[in-house]
Amino acid sequence: MGDAKCYRDAAGKGGSASRCSGRLPYPRSARLLRSGEYERVYREGRRRSSKQFVVFARATSPESPARFGTSVKKGLGGAVVRNRIRRRVREIVRLHRGELPAGWDIVIHPRASVAEAEFAALGEELLGLIRSATLRPPSAGSG
Repeated sequence: MGDAKCYRDAAGKGGSASRCSGRLPYPRSARLLRSGEYERVYREGRRRSSKQFVVFARATSPESPARFGTSVKKGLGGAVVRNRIRRRVREIVRLHRGELPAGWDIVIHPRASVAEAEFAALGEELLGLIRSATLRPPSAGSG
């Protein structure tokens, strides 16, 4: 594919942060995109919760990569706060996507505290919760 093209933050406010599109991608194929996909996870999946997240996980075919979706409710705050929460969750998933088991559709519901919590602690909590939800596939009779 060639060299990864790096570019400065889109806001262009002189920060030293740059993003490289070639590393740790988060492609569309790794995301839940349609409301029907979310509904299927809620209906057929299992639920785990912690202090800062609720995670719903549904087993799919073992060969398919894990797919993620996030649902941030309006009650968590204004658009700025909700977008901050969304970006933080998406970054945790993007950084650790390769560590998580394939064959699952996962929906993440963050709580309001995610906007201000320490990023490293959030990552540990969310990854532990996802691992707990995806520990073993549900039996054929459950669901």
